[in-house]
Amino acid sequence: MKTTRREFFDQLLAAAALGASTFSGRQLFGQVAQPPAPRSPNETVRVGVVGVRGRGRAHIGEFKKMANVKVTAICDADSAMSDLALKSVPEAKYFQDVRHMLESDLVDVVTVATPNHWHSLVSIWALQAGKHVYVEKPLSHDVFEGRQLVRAADASGLVVQHGTQSRTATATRDAMAYLHSGGLGKVKFARALCYKRRQSIGKVAGPQTPPDSCDYKLWCGPAGVHELRRKSLHYDWHWNFRTGNGDMGNQGVHQMDIARWGLGVDHLPQRIISVGGRFGYVDDGDTPNTLLSLFDFGEQQLMFEVRGLKTPGYRGASIGVVFECEKGYLVSASYGKLHAYDHDGNVIQTFEGDQNHFAQFMQAVRAGKPEMVNASPLDGHLSSALCHLGNISYLAGESTPVKKMENAFAKFKNGPGVEIAAESLSRYYKHLGENGLDLSKELGFAGSLLNFDVKTERFTGAHADAANKLLRKPVAEGFEVPSLV
Repeated sequence: MKTTRREFFDQLLAAAALGASTFSGRQLFGQVAQPPAPRSPNETVRVGVVGVRGRGRAHIGEFKKMANVKVTAICDADSAMSDLALKSVPEAKYFQDVRHMLESDLVDVVTVATPNHWHSLVSIWALQAGKHVYVEKPLSHDVFEGRQLVRAADASGLVVQHGTQSRTATATRDAMAYLHSGGLGKVKFARALCYKRRQSIGKVAGPQTPPDSCDYKLWCGPAGVHELRRKSLHYDWHWNFRTGNGDMGNQGVHQMDIARWGLGVDHLPQRIISVGGRFGYVDDGDTPNTLLSLFDFGEQQLMFEVRGLKTPGYRGASIGVVFECEKGYLVSASYGKLHAYDHDGNVIQTFEGDQNHFAQFMQAVRAGKPEMVNASPLDGHLSSALCHLGNISYLAGESTPVKKMENAFAKFKNGPGVEIAAESLSRYYKHLGENGLDLSKELGFAGSLLNFDVKTERFTGAHADAANKLLRKPVAEGFEVPSLV
């Protein structure tokens, strides 16, 4: 794991010398596309779904429920993934290359359910082709391309919705409004949880052969062609930094988004530090399955906890957010039902209700109004970038005995962050011990304390040069995310 992790780090450092193309209006393959006009409820909206192994098929299912909405195209670099999708929508045309789909005149809307490393580029290409976009979480694979997608969306005037469904859930919206109105007094800090049991993905002895049905160069795309060194091409890409973002950027981006929303912060943090490791098994994954990341916004802090080994919940939540407030605490353990408690654990108020995120997106598409979406590209960028910043601190860290990780958080000096970290570390040590790890022998990574300029979205001070190289992955020829100024 240390070898692949260091190789990844070195590859990112080398990317600084590479250039990228520039954005010039809504252009794709030399042609200028005009934004679609608003559509009446009686007009058919045509949808193209990109990436149909799992989540993309859920997209198809949602659009099939809607009146006057038709899935007319599906796209996947692995043709074998199209079989089940085409059974659901046999009238749709299959494309292996998304560029060919965008060159056609078959779709008005593009939904993106690819692996993470494709999310931003497909979305930008779709906007350049004049298509509205629904993009799954995380909005981006790195901080740079997320900001470029925000700029592309702003320049296009088209509708872009991020796949953080809680933004549309009535219960979550009402609970956030309750927090912001002072229902529990001042929100002191948020603790986001991604306690999701993950098994080992196994370990191979050497490079694997991609499926014959897959155009592997195309599948790699913006990640650059690289050897397949895991048993499964699909899904397990989440646990490789070259294509995924670990569980913080997979499941955890939902909870990161709710935590940032509840704290009321519309910018990235001033300081970040992470500690963790891939504990409990040795496999081909290089993302941490156990991670603590502390984000300092000045007056408020956010602690994010990832646990991939067996663990009980915290205050009734395993995948959720706990907001600690002056008059009690609020627990988000599901999007459709949240509870506010007093300090004695008595329920003060319950928030219930849900709505359909895809339907809300389609309303905005028909109106032709980007401002109607609940999960804007800027919200998607900020919440996804938080995940990336936590991972960057981890990647820039040093191998450290687990029992000495408290020294990393001690760099915060005084303030509430130190107390929050100490409490989290105490439970972190207990968790690892309960999973049979010998803490006196186990090594993890203690990240660097990184200072961040929220206006330029660049690191400053100590470790800035190395950390800034990690804001953007190496550029792959032909799959460059455009630089928008």
